[in-house]
Order: sequence, then C-alpha cells, then structure tokens
Amino acid sequence: MSLPLTLSRAAQLLGVTRAVLQKHIAAGELPSHDGMVTTEDLQHLFPDVRLEDSGAFERITQIKEQAFGRRIRERVLPNQEILAQRLAAQSEEYEEVRRTLAHYHDLIEAMREKIEQMAGASPSEQLAVLARFLDDGLASVLGNEEPPDTIAVMDDMLRVMSANVKVKPSGHEFHVEGNETVLEAALRAGLAPSYGCGNGNCGLCKARVVAGHTKQIRNTDYPLSASERAQGYTLLCSHTAVSDLVVEMLEAKSPDDIPQQEIVAKVKGVSSLAADTMLLHLQTPRTNRLRFLAGQRITLNVTGSTANFRGEYAIASCPCDDRNLLFHICRDNSDGERDEFAARLFAGAFKPGDLVSLFGPFGDFVLKKESCNDLVFVACDSGFAPVKSLIEHAVASDLPGMQRLVWAATRPDGHYLENQCRAWADALETFSYALIDAADPAAAGVEAARHVLAECDPAHRDIYIVGPGGFVDAVARALQAGGVAEQQLVVEVL
Repeated sequence: MSLPLTLSRAAQLLGVTRAVLQKHIAAGELPSHDGMVTTEDLQHLFPDVRLEDSGAFERITQIKEQAFGRRIRERVLPNQEILAQRLAAQSEEYEEVRRTLAHYHDLIEAMREKIEQMAGASPSEQLAVLARFLDDGLASVLGNEEPPDTIAVMDDMLRVMSANVKVKPSGHEFHVEGNETVLEAALRAGLAPSYGCGNGNCGLCKARVVAGHTKQIRNTDYPLSASERAQGYTLLCSHTAVSDLVVEMLEAKSPDDIPQQEIVAKVKGVSSLAADTMLLHLQTPRTNRLRFLAGQRITLNVTGSTANFRGEYAIASCPCDDRNLLFHICRDNSDGERDEFAARLFAGAFKPGDLVSLFGPFGDFVLKKESCNDLVFVACDSGFAPVKSLIEHAVASDLPGMQRLVWAATRPDGHYLENQCRAWADALETFSYALIDAADPAAAGVEAARHVLAECDPAHRDIYIVGPGGFVDAVARALQAGGVAEQQLVVEVL
C-alpha cells in the first residue's frame, strides 16, 4: 500500500535535499498533493532505491556516498528506553491494522452468507461471479504477495531511529535523532527557536506539545507549574521525542526577535587561513550560549589592566552550533585603517583559554526565511565570512531553490577558503560557485555584477551582497541597471 510522506521525510529517506524533490515536482516528474508525496510515486522516480544501495547521504563535514542500511548502522541510537517505546508504538499500529483486517474479513464472510441466502432469488451465474469477486478481493487484501514497498519499509526503520517534529504555526519540520534534545535538533535543522541557556534553567525554550510524547533526558532546575504541565508544556532543552511530535514553538522571524546578549567566551583556537586572514574560534559556556541569526555581526572586546581593545566582526559559523563561534579576521580594515583587535590577534596576543567578551548580535544581513526564491551570494574578500554562515544555515534549513556564490578577491589570498567552496559544490546538487579576481573593490563589483547577470536569470532570486562599500555600491548599481529590483537585494558593508 502506498503511503503519503512529507517532503522533509522523503528527502531524509532518499538521502537528497528537499530542493531536489521540489525540482522534480516543478518539472511534473513527481506528483504532489497538499505538500505530500507517496511512496509509490517516489519508487517510480527513484527505481534503484534499495535498503543497501540508495543514493548519497549528503553531509558537509563528511562527503561520501552511504547506503541506506549503512546509514542506519552508523546512526547514533537513541537510548534503550526510547528505542523500546518507539518499537512498542509501531507494534500497536500494526496490531490496529491487523484488527481492522480481521473486521474486514468478518464483513466479507457476512456478505458471503447473504449471497448464499439470495441464491434462489437471483441467477446462479451472477451469484457465482459475485462470489468469485469477493474471494479474489479477500485474497488480495489478506494474502497479498506483491513485493514490499521499499521506501515504506525504509520509513518504518527511520521512525525507530528518529522522530519527526512539525512546528506550529510556521509549518517547519525537523527530525530528532539519537539522544539529542528537541532543542538541539531544531537548531541543527536551522530553525531559530526561542531559548536561553540551553541547560534547563531559564525556561525560555518552554513550548506546548500538541501531539506525541516526549521524555526528559537532561536535568532541569526550571519548575513548570501544574497548569503548564496539564496543557502539555515542556522544556525543549531537556526532553527528547519518543514519537512524532506536533509542537507550538516560538521562532525568531527577524533580527528584532533576537535579544542583545553579553557573554564571556574563551579562545578555543587561533589559526591562519591565509597570509592576511586569521581564523578565531571562540567557545561560549554551556550555560550561556549566543543566540543569533546567520549573517549577523558581534562585537568582541578584551579588557585588562594594560589594554582595552575591541572590534566588530561577522560571525562565520552556523547558528546550529551556538557554542562554537568562528570569525575570519583580516590584518587591516577594508578601508585600510589599523584594526587594533586584529593587530593583537596577528601579534599572537590570544592564547587558548583567554577570555573575550561578546556583545550583540547586530545587523539585518539575514536570510529571508519565508522566501522560496533561489539564493545568489556576492561577496568580496572577507565578505565570505557572513556568506559562509548564510550558506551553512540555508543547508541546515534545507531551504528550497538553488544557491550560487560569486566570490571576488582584490588581494592574492582573497579566496582563502576556496576548498570549502569545492566541498559544497561536491556535496550539494543545488550549490555552485564562481571565483573572480580584480584590482580594487569597485572593479570587483562591476565584474561580479556582470557575472550574475550573465549566469543567473535575475527573476525569482534573492541576491545578498557583502564587502567593502565600493564593492557593494558597484554591484547594487550594476544589478539594478540590469533590471534587478531593489527589493531583491540584501546588502551589508563591512
């Protein structure tokens, strides 16, 4: 029997992105009804799907093809109790199906008796045909020997390994895997839920479970009232999903929904990305994580008895890892002025374990989460930092549409993470990129805009432009002269 699946679940089963399935739907190759697809249609579109040789399971950090069976074996299993409860729930579903079929059998037998009673009043040949029809129908229901629906079997297996969560009112979906909490799974999937400490103390991640069952797996000191418990409220940071869930959850829709925070983080590491670009890795405390949107900036400040210096930099990491914050820091500002914070960093003043104060986040260079347009990112030099955060967040969120990066460099080491671009292009069917070299930001902007207009149909695209002021101005002017509407542009000057 063909089963309906959401696009999110179908993509998880097949090891492809949701955008790939949406391309097939748009091309008329995959029927879709109310956002659902059937296992039968998926089987027709992907006829080679097997339990041991399905398609690629894409991960940015581990780019390789994995068979479905191998993916199952390599998953982190939920704990024994959660696993047992999920298996018990599936057993109850199958028992209900068995009871339904038994009732159907009784109904068929009653109809057969009725037909036999009518034998004297109706032509015998008609009765024989009707009886054979019922026999065949009953055999087809209770004795079906057709091969099993492979994708449906895979779905059954995955439902034991992970739980699906639907969010109200946004309609977003994500999967809870292994022993992660609902909050951890939501962040990993690129969502922006309301939360604070992530440690069971502040209560900001409190949400109402409309359907399904959860289980507490982390300690918490925040007391829910009896009334809240009766209404189904739970702390997402301390509970996992036992079954598929429907959750009413607050989500940040814009930078205005993210509160300003002050956090003291530790230096986790400092390494060189290129001759004039350093990677600074900061780690926040477990009990005080930074909540931010991809593409935003933060102020870094060091205060001591002999020094007090600060700098504002774009976060180059994904919000899905809220403790580990990455920054691409250039030796000098884009306008050529001395950056004291950067100068100290390049002089070796920062060691693992040193404390750095964080203030923010700031800025509205963020994704239009409700947009279904393709994404075009146009960056110059270290403008790649916020773009990296945006791309990783778009991948985690499994946003629909294609992603195109045009990265311009005005110095020899301007493409300091070209290998990351290659990795994305190898792993993601929906991502492509182009590298441009130019003498100065203005010339880089003109060339980048020319490339965008030549390679991309500007219609139905959101274009994100970031870099020095001269670069951003040149790109924006050239794109608008080429017919791109101003509302399609999101700009950020570094």
